[in-house]
Amino acid sequence: MSRPKKKTLLIFKALNGTEPVWNWLLKLSIEERKIVGKDIQKVEFGWPIGMPYRRPLGRGLFEIRR
Repeated sequence: MSRPKKKTLLIFKALNGTEPVWNWLLKLSIEERKIVGKDIQKVEFGWPIGMPYRRPLGRGLFEIRR
């Protein structure tokens, strides 16, 4: 039985249609992508997380730290 996501990841898309975060992710090695993926899962399934992993930036936007 899988747990439901508490948060859904939204990837930034620039007005010109580019997605710089995806472009950066695709340049990472497989090992680095796995690390980032685990961090994303921590946020999506373990929300709320506190400091030092998360800092509010305002208007519902959060910085996620490793």
